[in-house]
Amino acid sequence: MEYYEILLPLALILLLSKLMSILFKKLGLPQVVGMLLAGILLGLIKLIPGQTVFNSTAMEGLSFLAKIGVVFIMFSAGIETDLKQFRQTGVASAIITVLGVVFPLLFGFLVASAFNGGFNVDRSRILSNLFYGTILAATSVSVTVTALKELGKLNTRVGTSIVSAAILDDIIGIVLLSLMVSLDRSGRASDVAVVIVKLIGFFAMALSAGYVAQFILQRIDMRYPHTRRIPILCVVVCFLFAYVAEKCFGVADITGAYLAGLMLSGIGDRAYVDKRIEVSSYLIFAPAFFANIGINLNFGHINPQFIGFGFAFVAAGMLGKVIGCGLGGLISKFGFKDSLRVGIGMMVRAEVVLVCTQKGIDYNMVDPSIMPFVLLLIVVTSLLTPLLLKATYKRDASAGGQLPPVDKRATV
Repeated sequence: MEYYEILLPLALILLLSKLMSILFKKLGLPQVVGMLLAGILLGLIKLIPGQTVFNSTAMEGLSFLAKIGVVFIMFSAGIETDLKQFRQTGVASAIITVLGVVFPLLFGFLVASAFNGGFNVDRSRILSNLFYGTILAATSVSVTVTALKELGKLNTRVGTSIVSAAILDDIIGIVLLSLMVSLDRSGRASDVAVVIVKLIGFFAMALSAGYVAQFILQRIDMRYPHTRRIPILCVVVCFLFAYVAEKCFGVADITGAYLAGLMLSGIGDRAYVDKRIEVSSYLIFAPAFFANIGINLNFGHINPQFIGFGFAFVAAGMLGKVIGCGLGGLISKFGFKDSLRVGIGMMVRAEVVLVCTQKGIDYNMVDPSIMPFVLLLIVVTSLLTPLLLKATYKRDASAGGQLPPVDKRATV
């Protein structure tokens, strides 16, 4: 095999991904959607008879880069997490998060069960249906944060609750993902206890080793601040955690990467490390991951019944967050409007839901044909969330006779 054959498709991916990212940023949409669309467009080349651009060697290389890319993405998500933010809202955020996970998980499971053989089915199909619900448990509030900043509402109780709940939401979502993958690997229902013990053992190991790594890196950082050795050592920790998770505990590698980032989020040079990691990731690995999803999108099994399931799945993802998180707000003594804002703000999905879906596809737990509908969920929620949030605040502003203040420093 001639491995230089990956260079041409990689060059096309990087060029088109960047162009589409710039376009989608100008449109106010997540840039990852642009990268995915770039992959879909490049995937059309595979339909040309006799094409040699995306041959088996190139696809094998892209798949390898994509796997490294997803590890980097989850590590970056962990290191960007500000655990201090969660402590500020405490109980309210916990209630919002729990209900915001339970309802999408339940709605996704019910929709999948209705279209996937009903409820009296074998264990593997039940796990598959649960995995569809797990996909919907994830959230991403980057779009929401931007909208709240523009409205001058980010530092309100609603804003801080949304951000804090999103932090805990990601953690619970990763735990659920690891549990589903581990249960699928175990093969027998009697192994559930073993799976849970392994999961607890991994988290115990990650916490203890993470604190040691953080202590050591903090000391090195104090002695050699803003040096490249810090992000390099952080990547070492990331890869070690990801490897040990898969090899020793049967837990998804992205869980190890995310926890590595989470544990290292407390070092003083966190912003510097995150910037360096992001440059490395988004230079090659992240575009390869998102474009690889687009190139491998499977439309062959989409029939009228699956289209019905896909749209029901998207609706379940949206309503699950609005109802679950909104109910959590009401229980936490938010007013009705503020509870609705919390539900709307938690509705957005982005890269984490893509990672979860791709893991489900890799382990044959979900149908690859669901990916286009996951992309639809991302686009629809990214468009609707800022519009709906602005509409709820605009009504309040009209009643008060003036528009809410805009934080001009936060405009993109």
